[in-house]
Amino acid sequence: MTDVNQATQTLLGIGLYTPAEAGLLIGVRPGKLRRWLHGYQIGERHYQPLWHPQVDLGDDKVYLGFRDMLEARVASEFIEAGLSPQRVRRAIEIAQSIVGDRPLSTEWLKTDGRSVFLQIANEDPEIEPQCLDLFRNQYAFARIVRESLRDIEFTDKLPNLWWPQGQRAGVLIDPHRSFGKPIEHETSVPAEQLANAAIAEGSVEHAARVWDVPVRAVKRAVAFQKQLAASALAA
Repeated sequence: MTDVNQATQTLLGIGLYTPAEAGLLIGVRPGKLRRWLHGYQIGERHYQPLWHPQVDLGDDKVYLGFRDMLEARVASEFIEAGLSPQRVRRAIEIAQSIVGDRPLSTEWLKTDGRSVFLQIANEDPEIEPQCLDLFRNQYAFARIVRESLRDIEFTDKLPNLWWPQGQRAGVLIDPHRSFGKPIEHETSVPAEQLANAAIAEGSVEHAARVWDVPVRAVKRAVAFQKQLAASALAA
């Protein structure tokens, strides 16, 4: 347990999610996430992981970092649109050779409404950016990219913040705070804690007084958790 605790100290800015936690946020079954990030066996054939996760606590369990989670969301939607996991893996491998790890969670991922490609800027501004077409002439994949990049804030082409239910919901995920757990944006208190407090105290008003936060913050947290629960039931 001590080794695990020490390992978690290195996770600031990375985030830490079990497959169950990540799956609830991105709408992917935990079993799928485990197979994608750990590999799996069908008969005598072994399938390699789609990529190696950011987090390894040395306990032989699968964990995801913040970027793993965002990339898994994109990969899941590509697969739902008809791509095989093997083709997604190949696309990731090609893209990795140009932009490095986790290309599906970078702002290099672009769409022109018909195709999905990686746009790589050159050091010389007079030279046109390079474009790597991942899925040629596939409108469905272009739509997936547009939807997947929405509500993500980037810094230097890398994802920095994610508003999983949109900014109006008021709950964000920041890998630098609370190990990437959803937090109410005005107070930075984990949404789950505020929502649980509302249940324990019998009302959002009492919970707000206990936590010394605005009532609106507790209401946002409660609404967020209710939406998560509804999504889980609908899955």
